[in-house]
Amino acid sequence: MNIPSELKYTKDHEWIKIDGDIATIGITDFAQSELGDIVYVEIETVGETLAQEEVFGTVEAVKTVSDLFMPVSGEIIEMNKDIDGAPESVNNDPYGKGWMIKVKITDASQLSELLSADAYKALIGH
Repeated sequence: MNIPSELKYTKDHEWIKIDGDIATIGITDFAQSELGDIVYVEIETVGETLAQEEVFGTVEAVKTVSDLFMPVSGEIIEMNKDIDGAPESVNNDPYGKGWMIKVKITDASQLSELLSADAYKALIGH
């Protein structure tokens, strides 16, 4: 199970990578393995400002559909267009090519509420 130490995590299995006031967000290796083969990612919130824990999209796998939750409040400034044509990249490379959105963070204090890699490992029992 790949859980990069430089990222932060949520209890809902999203990861977040911080670069100044921009955050790149996706789902964890654990989440994609639990979902199974991902066939579609729907994100129609680009340009919107959403609060922490609001739903920013959905991931559709063969067996289920799962909501995607904002790790922090912010404006969604970009969606990974590559996952439209290749949703399997979320399975194959969840921390790289399978990223989902980029967000301009509006409340940096929320970052302290996120889980470290060790805390996330404890959450999922690894």
